[in-house]
Amino acid sequence: MKTLKNWTLAAQHADHVELLVDERHRFCLYVLENDLFRVLIKREGELALDRTWSIAPQEDVPWEGRDRLSVAGFSLPGYQLRQEGDRLVVSTPRLRVTVHQPLWLEWAYCNAAGEWRPLAADRPTSAYLLNAHGDGVAHYQRRFADERYYGLGEKAGDLERTGRRFEMRNLDAMGYNAASTDPLYKHIPFTITRGPEASFGLFYDNLSSCWLDLGNEIDNYHAAYRRYQAEAGDLDYYLFLGPKVVDVTKAFVRLTGRTHFGPKWSLGYSGSTMHYTDAPDAQQQLQQFIALCRQHAIPCDSFQLSSGYTSINNKRYVFNWNYDKVPQPKQLSQAFHDAGLRLAANIKPCLLQDHPQYQAVAAQGLFIRDSQSDAPERSSFWDDEGSHLDFTNPATVRWWQQGVTQQLLEMGIDSTWNDNNEYEVWDGEARCHGFGRPIAIKHLRPVMPLLMMRASMEAQLRFAPQRRPYLISRSGCAGMQRYVQTWSGDNRTSWQTLRYNIRMGLGMSLSGLYNLGHDVGGFSGDKPDAELLVRWVQNGVMHPRFTIHSWNDDATVNEPWMYPAATPAVREAINLRYRLLPYFYTLLWQACADDEPMLRPTFLDHEQDARTFGENDDFLIGRDLLVASVVEPGQRRRSVYLPDNGEGWYCFYSGQWFGGGQTVTLAAPLERLPLLVRAGAALPLSQRLAHVDVAADDRRELRLFPLKGGGASGGLLFEDDGESDGWRQGEALWLRWEMRCDPQRIMLDITTEGHFRPAWRTLTLSLPEGETRALWVNGEPGERFTLE
Repeated sequence: MKTLKNWTLAAQHADHVELLVDERHRFCLYVLENDLFRVLIKREGELALDRTWSIAPQEDVPWEGRDRLSVAGFSLPGYQLRQEGDRLVVSTPRLRVTVHQPLWLEWAYCNAAGEWRPLAADRPTSAYLLNAHGDGVAHYQRRFADERYYGLGEKAGDLERTGRRFEMRNLDAMGYNAASTDPLYKHIPFTITRGPEASFGLFYDNLSSCWLDLGNEIDNYHAAYRRYQAEAGDLDYYLFLGPKVVDVTKAFVRLTGRTHFGPKWSLGYSGSTMHYTDAPDAQQQLQQFIALCRQHAIPCDSFQLSSGYTSINNKRYVFNWNYDKVPQPKQLSQAFHDAGLRLAANIKPCLLQDHPQYQAVAAQGLFIRDSQSDAPERSSFWDDEGSHLDFTNPATVRWWQQGVTQQLLEMGIDSTWNDNNEYEVWDGEARCHGFGRPIAIKHLRPVMPLLMMRASMEAQLRFAPQRRPYLISRSGCAGMQRYVQTWSGDNRTSWQTLRYNIRMGLGMSLSGLYNLGHDVGGFSGDKPDAELLVRWVQNGVMHPRFTIHSWNDDATVNEPWMYPAATPAVREAINLRYRLLPYFYTLLWQACADDEPMLRPTFLDHEQDARTFGENDDFLIGRDLLVASVVEPGQRRRSVYLPDNGEGWYCFYSGQWFGGGQTVTLAAPLERLPLLVRAGAALPLSQRLAHVDVAADDRRELRLFPLKGGGASGGLLFEDDGESDGWRQGEALWLRWEMRCDPQRIMLDITTEGHFRPAWRTLTLSLPEGETRALWVNGEPGERFTLE
């Protein structure tokens, strides 16, 4: 690669400054917001890919992609430009960048006191490199000893990424090691740098395979550095100021698109196993699952049909029902619906070469094409070879949506599970339709699953326009949160996986994927033992997505009742999830409306407490509930560090109060997950339900955890019909509360907005055991609030 060196100021525009570098390349520095800048290099004045699918600051992007040069959706506040000798300074009231000669950038931010402080800097020696032969780009930044790095989406190992090297190359990493395997399924080249005074985000909008080195590599000829390198495409990055970590995450979601608001039932327990649909009597096994849920009193809201329902012999063929296994799909769907459960069906974007529809699809030109002929590309896929569908071809999208509609939705299937969509097409020059402008696959592998899930979503919306769609996808790139819930792929059964999946989920959440979970119990390997199953379920119920799913090597099935002696503990954990469902649903609403992460590392709300940055097994679900998962066998007492929040924490079960900033040891019997609640919080709780049923959900409790001394706190409860978009027209209930405490009284003020009225009309208020202060509600003593 060749280093970019000498520059001259070529042009000044209202939204960006343009430099001419080495008399060949255009270096564009955009000012999009006061705290958001963008750097884009045009090699020889041209772009390798003139579109993007990840940047969506307003609404969704067009199917054919957003014009890479578009600045729509940004406020474009303007900037000040001054030249100081051989340096150029571009600034807003919050962010400043100095362009040095030879080419490297130095960033500063303005703090609350109005002082300019260092934020980031490129490596002064060889900061920007381009491959002289036309492919490949690299960017080197300075690395400072007091920085911590987070982000990169779904990555194995510790939550802090400092000192490690990562690759973005989406793979079907079945049975991965959650502590070390890299790469995995998703493509999110986004980092959060947490400095001693402020944090910033850095997102590289490039869909080709890439590497990010965050301190693993050293070179005596350069100051300590971090590196981004891509095999193809453009060097195009966004740098934005926090100043806190949570601000960076929220800004990244606003940049790449807001979280999809799915139906309430998507937060319930979802059953799944490959064993049922692989069995010769799949329909009978599936219907038996309904009976077993009733027999064991396990609440459940949905079941995910693994791909065995599409099989011919031992291979899988999308949009092909195996009527020997499932002779009556509509009857099967109706049986689940009658029990209050929904069905999601697995679909895959690659057709094996002997697929019944392969020749017809090939004749229509719907596959990605080989780089050297007009034939469909051929890649390894599920023990054979197949061809990948090209979702940059509108005809492919129509074909896919017809299959989703006729083969799934009209059969009674409620949702699509978009799976095995990593697009392992390693002929990098294989040709995609590109919506009429051909593109090599090396430029957009991760956008194919993004367009696949969008095609599925639009089919679901057309089929049932009054219902909010629910979709699942394993692979994807930045922006996938606009469409789907996701999970960490095909993990391997072990205590280590349980521990490191926690960190993996937190990494995804910090990277904008809020609606996520893991395969509880482990997908591959031998079955979990009873203790591991219980602890994994207890952990899983505290994630936005809760699914028990497996393809065990020993031909067993992970089910809630697989160990009779452990079933009561499993049932108790799932019941706890359903009791907390009003809280989870409010969190989902806040994720969509306010860009608030649901799953949160303990430091996210407690940056002032340095001890929260140490690697640990704890996390917050929302701001209020601290989860201390047990991730070691035989452990019956759990030490947990309580972040110093200034107010303290309560034990969820006993109501005992603990001061923050200390480590406490809690009882952790097998049947109990240690949980703590932030002092000043209030948790909305439901009765036990067999499944989400808004009409039957006629009791609601607000459990208060008041401040010990004086002070005020507040919160929100969101309710609606759980299915429609009526909330957009005010058909929802926003119940807001403020709790003011003094030594004698706890005063709760409740206000409501919206037209929706739930089945419950009275909110029962409760206090921790031992609380002696009088409770007043809206100025009157009492323990209830009634909706008007």
